[in-house]
Amino acid sequence: MIKHSRFGALFSALALLSACGGGGGGSVAVGGGTGAGGGTTGGTGATPAPTAGCSLRERQDWALSVLREWYLFPETLPASLDPAGFTSLDAYIDALTATARGQNRDRFFTYRTSIAEENAYIRTGSSAGFGFRLTYDTAAGRVAVTESFEGAPALTAGIDRGTEILAIGTTAGNLQSVSNLVASGGPQAVVNALGPDTVGTTRLLRVRDAAGTRDVSVAKTDYTLTPVSSRYGTRIIDNGGQRVGYVNLRTFIDTADPALRSAFAQFKAQGITDVIVDLRYNGGGLVSIAELFGDLLGANRTPSDVFGYTTFRPEKASNNEVDYFAPQPESIAPTRIAFIGTGGTASASELVINGMLPYLRANEALVGSNTYGKPVGQIAIDRPACDDRLRVIAFATENRDHQGRYFNGLASNMDVTCRAGDDLSRPLGDPAEASTKVALDFLAGRSCVPISGASPSASLRTQNVAEGVRQPLMPERPSPGQHAVPGAF
Repeated sequence: MIKHSRFGALFSALALLSACGGGGGGSVAVGGGTGAGGGTTGGTGATPAPTAGCSLRERQDWALSVLREWYLFPETLPASLDPAGFTSLDAYIDALTATARGQNRDRFFTYRTSIAEENAYIRTGSSAGFGFRLTYDTAAGRVAVTESFEGAPALTAGIDRGTEILAIGTTAGNLQSVSNLVASGGPQAVVNALGPDTVGTTRLLRVRDAAGTRDVSVAKTDYTLTPVSSRYGTRIIDNGGQRVGYVNLRTFIDTADPALRSAFAQFKAQGITDVIVDLRYNGGGLVSIAELFGDLLGANRTPSDVFGYTTFRPEKASNNEVDYFAPQPESIAPTRIAFIGTGGTASASELVINGMLPYLRANEALVGSNTYGKPVGQIAIDRPACDDRLRVIAFATENRDHQGRYFNGLASNMDVTCRAGDDLSRPLGDPAEASTKVALDFLAGRSCVPISGASPSASLRTQNVAEGVRQPLMPERPSPGQHAVPGAF
């Protein structure tokens, strides 16, 4: 069966975590011009260099018209809101969506970003940075590395999972301790100290890991994120004589397609039927990759089995879709799946977990902590002359049994949940790492402690991810890469 193209020729669906959530589609060009321009950077919302049709007021009027036409919650938009009272496009969009945000339905999922920057990320995983992901301890005010990416500066400098960032500066003489930064300006002060996401930005980091404390100079470069790590992304684990397939997906981008196919081809060749899918930091990405993931887990599914429903508001119902399974040559037929998740697990990640649930029920578990809670997705409407892409919440997602609306996370929807921590002292995929160990226990039929029903709070900037204290370090206005890879710098 040929997989249908989501939303026909109009959209190519995407689901991203944005400052707290995201998701959505390809793009529709609206407004003058055929190429990107204007000089804005992802998420700033600043008025670009003067370009016809790109004054702040013109961009505000355009954003309002898009929301009036496509927004999933049109009844929440203000009847009137004077754009003259706002000095940026971002602030105006935030004000337009404030009611739905207060209702926990649009937690900054609707936002403006850069067409050029987002396209570069989605197609290849390209972004500028140190190449690590950071977590913030809300109780102790400490910052640590959850993982470092292959081929990026941080890993080359010996900074990897479990490394604590103690101080940040440009020279030894102006190092500022993370504790002082947090005390003076909260986590955003740490974000600011790390500098802009431009090639050549250099910082001296005082770090502490198992080898001791040292100062390391690291410069930001353009790097390409590997969606499935070459170090620990795919493993086959011996679980007391039971062979378990482990796959860790960092983000749902185009290059995840061959990486996932390769992983599942290994599983299929070795007869794997018990699987750990590690999505603990995965903020989402392309819905097409989520659909592929479902297909790779669906060798025993038929073309009439529903993976999910996509539903727009009534006036846009012609865009509604039903997605059916399409088993691939690499597909396996799992008997049990343990999905590892946290509060940083959102959108396309939740779509996969929810889509498999009707077919596995008690043979599927959510391990770790509650997920973020984003059962909605975005389309992307472009204004190319201004390099503006408006990602607007336009559709809801449900599984075969029409289970959706998990705005408080997936834990309450699951038949089985198993609470586990995120053990930074051990590599991801290590059988002794806390979440991986509990996942192996579930697959072996051993008991576990359920995840509590506490719902996520309104923003990743205030939401706990594991054991009640850690969250991804996120800027107030994330870049395209940070929407999908929470905590990436």
